[in-house]
Parts: sequence; structure tokens; C-alpha cells
Amino acid sequence: MSALDFAIKFFQDSGVAIYFSIAIMAVGVAIAIERFIFLRRARSENRKVWAKVLPMLQSGKFKEVHSVASGSDAAIGKIVANGLERMQSPARREDIDAAMEEGMMEIVPRLEKRTHYIATLANVITLVGLLGTIIGLIKGFTAVAAVNPAEKAELLSASISIAMNNTAFALSVAIPFLLIHAFLQARTSEIVDGLEAAKISFLNVTGRLKAEQQVSAR
Repeated sequence: MSALDFAIKFFQDSGVAIYFSIAIMAVGVAIAIERFIFLRRARSENRKVWAKVLPMLQSGKFKEVHSVASGSDAAIGKIVANGLERMQSPARREDIDAAMEEGMMEIVPRLEKRTHYIATLANVITLVGLLGTIIGLIKGFTAVAAVNPAEKAELLSASISIAMNNTAFALSVAIPFLLIHAFLQARTSEIVDGLEAAKISFLNVTGRLKAEQQVSAR
């Protein structure tokens, strides 16, 4: 029996519940792919924008930095733009930090969006698989009650084997889903940590430049 024939027979013998599990798997895979692409793009864009604005920021070219940051869709652009706009009026470091933190509060939910659904779907598909197994066992025991005693052991063994397909399939999907969820959470945390580091660098650079300007003005 080929792998394709085995898979077809596996699903045919698993009852209706397996189709609910397949639907849950499809939704989870779609979310995982979308989140992976989104986070990968966000990470790449943040690095590109920060590598571009940091030299200009260190040179005190705030107008050029604001032009690049405000024209970018990257998360780091939003944070830097917020900080520069707050610097237009007399502000302490804490005020600028608060303005940039406000930008972070808008960005982080977008980074975490839908990721938690993957862990939820892992739990749901496990329960659906268990439900399919219980339904299969009920049907198997019901069928066994109506057959000859000589055939009961063989039929019961086959029914249990078929019922277990649901749990086996659900676990084979749920375990990778939990690993994918952990990976995406780690990638999200990495991006957030990068934004925090960029924010601190921004505050340190602008604070140093303002201090130098005050000294030279005396």
C-alpha cells in the first residue's frame, strides 16, 4: 500500500470528526504562514530603516531622519517619528520616552496579532480528536453488540484502531502547532527587544547632542 493509499484509507476510516480536525489544521497553518511572513518582513524593514537613520541621527540631521522615519511603514519609523515630533517642543528625556512608548503600544499588538490563536487551535484540535475517538468507540461497541460472539474480538479491535486515528491525527497536528507558537512568540519578543534597544539608543544620542548644543551655546 502506497503512502497516498494509506492516507486516503486513514481519513476514510476516521469518521466525520476528522474533517473538523482538517479544517482546524488548515486555519492554523494559514495563520502560522501569515504571521511568519509578517514578522520576517517587520524584522527586515526595522533593520533597514534603523541602519539608515542611525548615522543621520548621530550627525544631528533630525529633519532628514524625520523624513525617512515618517515615510516608512516600519515599526521603528513610527517610534522614531514620535520621538522627533516630541522634541520639537521643549521636553525632558522622560517626555520623549513617553512619546516613543506610545508608539510601541500601537505596534506591539500588531506584532502579536493572531499568534495566540495557534496555541488555542492546538488545544481545540486535541479535544476534537478525542471527541472523534470517543464517538468511534461508541459506534464500535454498538456494532459489536449486534454480531456473533466469534466476530466480536476482531470487530472490536478494528473499531478501536479506527477510533484512535482521530487522536493520532490531532496530536500530530497539535504538537507542531505548539512548537510554531513558541517560535513565533520568540520572534515577536526579539523584534520588541530590538525596538526597545533602538529607543534607548535614540534617547542616548539625542540627549548627548542636546547636551553638546547647550555647552557650545554658552
